[in-house]
Amino acid sequence: MVIDRLIEKIIAMQNPTCVGLDTQLDYLPEDMRAGVGTCEQAADALLAFNRKIVDSVCDIVPAVKVQVAYYEQYGAAGMRAFLDTVAYAKKKGLFVIADCKRNDIGSTAGRYSAAYLGETALDGQTVQVAGCDFLTINAYLGTDGVQPFLDDCKKFDRGLFILVKTSNPSSGELQDLRLADGRTVYECMGYMVEGWGAELTGAYGYSAVGAVVGATHPAEAKILRGRLHHTFFLIPGYGAQGGNAEMLKNCFDENGLGGIVNNSRGILCAYRKNGGTYYEAARAACLAMKADLASVLGEICAK
Repeated sequence: MVIDRLIEKIIAMQNPTCVGLDTQLDYLPEDMRAGVGTCEQAADALLAFNRKIVDSVCDIVPAVKVQVAYYEQYGAAGMRAFLDTVAYAKKKGLFVIADCKRNDIGSTAGRYSAAYLGETALDGQTVQVAGCDFLTINAYLGTDGVQPFLDDCKKFDRGLFILVKTSNPSSGELQDLRLADGRTVYECMGYMVEGWGAELTGAYGYSAVGAVVGATHPAEAKILRGRLHHTFFLIPGYGAQGGNAEMLKNCFDENGLGGIVNNSRGILCAYRKNGGTYYEAARAACLAMKADLASVLGEICAK
């Protein structure tokens, strides 16, 4: 099962780090941005940058998260760069989380799932378009908006990360509201995620249907970790958004399992702070992050 393989790689590397390839053109060194005047040129530059990052970190981190918005803005050329980035990362042995936050119902949700997790039917055959290992989705349309994704997770051995408690400052405007039974909205969503993932629980006790839980909300993360015993967390907010290792320790269990921590700008732009080439600085930033997480989580081991 995909979640078991991800956990096994995290244990082997002793590193629950996910590199966020939220690659903005402004993040690239000046020489890579010079003369970029078309969408095609921008897409080529992003892909070249991403490949060097992947080459530099693929032996020390288990996963990358590719945020589609940074590619969609360049149209068809950008989406080609997205798909090529996904394919290259998978070729290098990394797990790929497509950060697309898709959200719809019925057949439309099914088409989103086909694009990123499953297969698309053509005349007499099917093709795999992206083939990502995990996809982020927004489940606030309810079960009929989630079911097509769950079906493909079962069929193609994929996984989901569903928005539960997000890292942005205004997340509480909706997510912290209390329902008639006293639970917050984010707690209710967490329980729903745990239920949706019940049939996809792997050997390590965690489901392939996970939750997005921000590092910037440690108190809420502690509540969720204490109640969602089978839900694996994708944890944004580390680094540039203000989260640190001490803040996110509540997302993990006593064995250092239960989550993977995303860092985007802190890795992609490390060269601006520390010097050197962007890819050497990215590797150094990943190793520093690994050490920072280890100082709080200790040795990561199976239950």
